[in-house]
Amino acid sequence: MCLAIPVRVVAVEGKVATVEAGGSKVKARLDAISEPVQVGDYVLVHAGFAIKRLDPADAEETLRLWDELLALSGEEPKI
Repeated sequence: MCLAIPVRVVAVEGKVATVEAGGSKVKARLDAISEPVQVGDYVLVHAGFAIKRLDPADAEETLRLWDELLALSGEEPKI
């Protein structure tokens, strides 16, 4: 089973996006997404590939719920 969290696109150069979550930035390939991806969009990334562009409200709600779950477990939110 894979777990993916929304990450925010902070830069796009050709078919490669720089994405950010919890202060960490990584590169993600955009080849698997047929729709355009722009700075500010949220995407799901798996194995270095963005696999889906997300509705911003849904992405932010998912991140809020993730932080809430971590808080209940006693962990510090990292996202």
